[in-house]
Amino acid sequence: MSIIEKAAGRIEMNDQTVPTHKIPVHGTAPQSSQTMLDLTRFRQLGGITPNEEKTQIAEAFRMIKRPLITNAFNQGAGFIKNGNLIMVTSALAGEGKSFCAINLAMSIAMEMDHTVLLVDADVARPSIPKYLGLKAQRGLLDILLDDKLELSDVMLRTNVEKLSVLTAGSKSRNATELLASQNMSKLLEDIAQRYRDRIVIFDSPPLLLTTESHVLATQMGQIVMVVEAETTPRNTVMEALRQIESCDVINFIFNKSRYDSSAGYYGNYYS
Repeated sequence: MSIIEKAAGRIEMNDQTVPTHKIPVHGTAPQSSQTMLDLTRFRQLGGITPNEEKTQIAEAFRMIKRPLITNAFNQGAGFIKNGNLIMVTSALAGEGKSFCAINLAMSIAMEMDHTVLLVDADVARPSIPKYLGLKAQRGLLDILLDDKLELSDVMLRTNVEKLSVLTAGSKSRNATELLASQNMSKLLEDIAQRYRDRIVIFDSPPLLLTTESHVLATQMGQIVMVVEAETTPRNTVMEALRQIESCDVINFIFNKSRYDSSAGYYGNYYS
């Protein structure tokens, strides 16, 4: 993966790559007061799960999360408003953003001092339920539509101790307006301020295919942009970046890089 951190005009880069995987369409996990994520399925797809043996992808995301955590709690050089709100997006569909968002959340959930809320904000084409075996249920859009609903009413506690999930919820033709609403701003502020030890990962729609992601970007403290190696044109990436100029901290994940046995430790991944 290549991570480029842009903060106060400073750019830093480290090289890594991660695999991507196809996702199955069918299957759900049983629901209860503790929602059971299908960790076996996600592990088979190459994802990170708790209490597994050390893997290269797990090590990669350990490196990716560290500067994000530092920024989230303002332990770096400058103050970042809502630094614990992190949006994961891409220029186009199919670049692996949802896979990376879930792995990032899983990795942060393994921290001793922090909890994670994973939000499926790709409300038109939600992918997190397919990866983790979740049933359709109330979620983000339902909170914005119903003033009586609280975050705690729809947030799913999971069998990963420090990881909670908020699904996209009911479909709405006014999704963009809902995400741009005062209710959304209040919800984000509440999430950012109420739970001081929590990092919130938003799986966002692709930047160049919808308008929802532009709205979300204006309220995020950090953005992680997933770019498909050797596929996404440079001018497409640059156009996507113009859509998120309002955010001061932008990180890049260079995804689906080809395997290169001569590249050493950081090259030992596959597409």
